[in-house]
Amino acid sequence: MESATSEKDGAQRQEAASLSPFFVSAGADSRSRNSAGPDAVARTTYGDLLNSKDARRWAVRGAAALLAGLAAGLLTGDWRIGATFAAGTLVGLAVHAARRQSEVPRWRKPSMAQRRTEAQLRVMKKVGYRVLHARGVPGGNGQIDHFIVGRRGAFAIDSESWDKRLPLRNKLEKLYHGRFSKNERIDEALAEAREAQRLISEELGRDITVRAALAIYGPGMPWDSHNLRGVDVIQGQKVRKWLRSGKSRLTEKEIEEIHQAAEKVLPPRH
Repeated sequence: MESATSEKDGAQRQEAASLSPFFVSAGADSRSRNSAGPDAVARTTYGDLLNSKDARRWAVRGAAALLAGLAAGLLTGDWRIGATFAAGTLVGLAVHAARRQSEVPRWRKPSMAQRRTEAQLRVMKKVGYRVLHARGVPGGNGQIDHFIVGRRGAFAIDSESWDKRLPLRNKLEKLYHGRFSKNERIDEALAEAREAQRLISEELGRDITVRAALAIYGPGMPWDSHNLRGVDVIQGQKVRKWLRSGKSRLTEKEIEEIHQAAEKVLPPRH
């Protein structure tokens, strides 16, 4: 009788606690699921999956792909064409979402050019490169869009999207976009990279080199990359190729040390 009363009181306390918005005890939640048996665990797991943002996103994509496949199948009268169209739609939606995804918090509003460069850098991260995005330069208003360090050295890249209707040309070691000079933008990128180089070198107690670059999207270029005034001006789509052109040979230990120092001296841009 005492045991039954104790269990009833415990259940009432648990129910009251679960109604509180401050009740977040993971341990208690785990114990209650284990004591409730495998069915309760399954229900909780499925509920967590259904409530996750990723699951909802995939559900929306799947529904859109299914509708597109049904429409294609009805129009053509061939279910195989409909299935192919549905699969293609799902892949297209996934690729589009991956390109829009960014490690930079949304309130910082990364530009299209920054997101496109970031997408290329995800591939470099898989082969051992370390990447930081949207880092501020102390003592000024500048921002390094992407700081990268890997086997071929350390790099500071700014990403720009310019009007594709205007030609990009190099005249007497000066960069022009149409009739507009872009030398000021080049000088800013160089100053940011050199300041990062100085700060990281001081933090490590030894000299390092940081290569500066502008990744340009939009206008066509007569080159993949070209050094102007100390800054490599590169085609935005060729960022990965340019990173492999570095002449440094850093060890894994050096890569990690430079990455940690950069993370410390180049704060996230606010």
